[in-house]
Amino acid sequence: MAAYLNRTLSMVTGSNGTSASAYETTNALIDSNTITTGSGAARGLHIGGHALGSGHANLNDISPLQIFVRAKKKINDIFGEIEDYVIETTGFIESLPTQVEIVDKAEGEQFKSYVLKVSGIREVLSRDHMKVAFFGRTSNGKSSVINAMLRDKILPSGIGHTTNCFCQVEGVDGDEAYLVKEGSDEKLNVLSVKQLANALSQEKLCESSMVRIFWPRKRCSLLRDDVVFVDSPGVDVSPNLDDWIDNHCLNADVFVLVLNAESTMTLAEKSFFNEVSTRLSKPNIFVLNNRWDASASEPEFQESRDLDKVKAQHQERCIDFLVKELKVATPKEAEERVFFVSARETLQARLKEAEGLPAIAGALAEGFQNRYFDFQDFERKFEECISKSAVRTKFAQHSSRGKSISSEMRMMLDNINERASVLRNQKLEQKKKLTDRISSTETQLMQVTREMKMKIHNMVEEVEQKVAKALNEEIWRLNVLVDEFNLPFHTDSLVLSVYKKEINAHVENGLGSNLRARLSTALAMNVETAQREMTDRMTALVPADKIITKTTHIVTRNQPFEMLYTLNCQNLCADFQEDLDFRFSWGITAMIARFNGKMRGGNNKKAITHNRQNSNMNVSQIMSPTSPMCLIPENDLISEEQLSVISKVAIASIGSQGTVGLLVAGVLLKTIGWRVIVGAGVLYGSVYLYERLSWTNAAKERSFKNQYVQHATRKLKLIVDLTSANCSHQVQQELSSTFARLCRVVDTATTDMNTELKEIETSLAVIETNQKQLKVLSNKANFIQRELEIFDSNYINEN
Repeated sequence: MAAYLNRTLSMVTGSNGTSASAYETTNALIDSNTITTGSGAARGLHIGGHALGSGHANLNDISPLQIFVRAKKKINDIFGEIEDYVIETTGFIESLPTQVEIVDKAEGEQFKSYVLKVSGIREVLSRDHMKVAFFGRTSNGKSSVINAMLRDKILPSGIGHTTNCFCQVEGVDGDEAYLVKEGSDEKLNVLSVKQLANALSQEKLCESSMVRIFWPRKRCSLLRDDVVFVDSPGVDVSPNLDDWIDNHCLNADVFVLVLNAESTMTLAEKSFFNEVSTRLSKPNIFVLNNRWDASASEPEFQESRDLDKVKAQHQERCIDFLVKELKVATPKEAEERVFFVSARETLQARLKEAEGLPAIAGALAEGFQNRYFDFQDFERKFEECISKSAVRTKFAQHSSRGKSISSEMRMMLDNINERASVLRNQKLEQKKKLTDRISSTETQLMQVTREMKMKIHNMVEEVEQKVAKALNEEIWRLNVLVDEFNLPFHTDSLVLSVYKKEINAHVENGLGSNLRARLSTALAMNVETAQREMTDRMTALVPADKIITKTTHIVTRNQPFEMLYTLNCQNLCADFQEDLDFRFSWGITAMIARFNGKMRGGNNKKAITHNRQNSNMNVSQIMSPTSPMCLIPENDLISEEQLSVISKVAIASIGSQGTVGLLVAGVLLKTIGWRVIVGAGVLYGSVYLYERLSWTNAAKERSFKNQYVQHATRKLKLIVDLTSANCSHQVQQELSSTFARLCRVVDTATTDMNTELKEIETSLAVIETNQKQLKVLSNKANFIQRELEIFDSNYINEN
């Protein structure tokens, strides 16, 4: 061993040309930083206290494995944003009000499905790692290679068939190392792996079963960088190659074929990888010719030329296998994926390094540094390859799916936003039409109101004039109406009282009937015409569906409009006092009454004018017998009582003043003659007698009716203005009430339109708010899309 160490040191110092060349090559690799410290541990060769390719010189270098770590963290962060975005978008879509129908049910379900898809992708991403699977024949040193890479004796190794199942080594946080059998959650001591996975163990496991070994990440940089190692049984011990591939190889990023450099590649090894290449598209395969340290111990290989020939032969076969048989690499790529190493020697060297000794202390044969550097070169290229492959195979699909999801969601949001814009434009058009309609309705309502008020005013005046004219005409014909009354007449007070009531009723009914015959039909037609005009004008102000039925109900009456003429002759003529005493028409009293009647006729005009000025007086006051309106002003006239007194005084004066009477008689007798006087007296007496004999019951009835006509005429003339005003008020009330109801209908319709306008404005506000949120969400989708494109540019396309 001492001689071997001396030879090695002399080679390092340049005493041997070939070795010096290797040393120079190694130094060149070190100087150019091509030998990296991806695992972060010291991988250099310590010889004589000097570090050759030592990792301590390059601790700041970034391992290729960190590309995967950073890529994994980045895409996890992006999908975290995608998940938040999908949840936010789905919640927003579900919160949209049902009255705003811009999202159909299928789209809502599609958004919900994205939540599950993204959640599933995030779960897969959390489990994604760089997986390397080691295959080869039994005892080719697969477990030893893994232990050397992990820098610890984790997997069982030794002579013969030592691994009887799949062993997966992966990192775990914490200090505890443990293992879990397939189909169980029980954590076992990691030392149990030597019993469970060892082919010599009594507890037999199926070749396709898996034992998962969890090793603390902080104890191995490769595990810390999310690399997972899968050790397999020998490909020559089981025919279940398809199950192996299906269960353990489909998600592998790199395959390492470990060959025994002391022999050649077998058909079993070729057959397995042929099957792998048919199931996977261009798998990444590294070929390790292990146990190359044995070549240094063979006497026939002492000459370097012979050793180079053997090495070239192995290398040519491996390259042909990768290029020509599997067709998974180009010759140049294949040349860089074939290595000659000694896994056991490398493991021992690294264990010595962990103890603080130089790596060469673990050398098994001459040429250690070349094999050690070749193993390091394998690790470097393996790290580069697995990082690129894992990033591409693990994250490219996820990135593409993320872009697809964000793109689909953006398209859906844009479609929803477009439908929202269409709905918004419709609402804006409805708002404009409704606003214009409301404004037009209010303007036209004011105009129609003015016109209808003027029309009602004109109709009221017309009715008042017509009723006053007709009533005056009927009053002038009152004697005809009274003459038509034929109830038996008698001067008895009781009979006369009944007669008065009946004649009052007859006059009242007759006047009312005549007025209705003359006015009611025409007035009713005028009123109905005015109502129809109002209805037509008001109907035009609001939408048809809001007013037709209501206005039809308002204008429709159970009975046609009928004017009510309130004459009330009973009260009006209650103060009538008949005078049925006989009075000679040529008596002194009668003569004075005639004279007084002329004066009374002149003053009646003043009384009528005064009555018209006070036409607004209450009807009950006018019709009351005690009302001053029932009396004609007679301050300047001589009453009947005064006339009777004057007559009696005059006769008495003539009789009592004999001298004067005789004097007057003498003058008359002398002037006219006694014959004329006697003739006049006889004629006067005959007339008196005739009149006295003609004063029968019929004459009394005629006198009663004449007196009644005069009295009733006088009383009725007092209420002409009041009656016409009452009738005009009825028309005004009828038309005004109809117009008021129509106005209420218009107001109700306007209120409904204002309510509808507010609803439209509220809907517009909701739609505009939703559109803003849709734009924000669409922009977020674009942002996520850009982030994924940057991710592809930095990690996938670049690699």
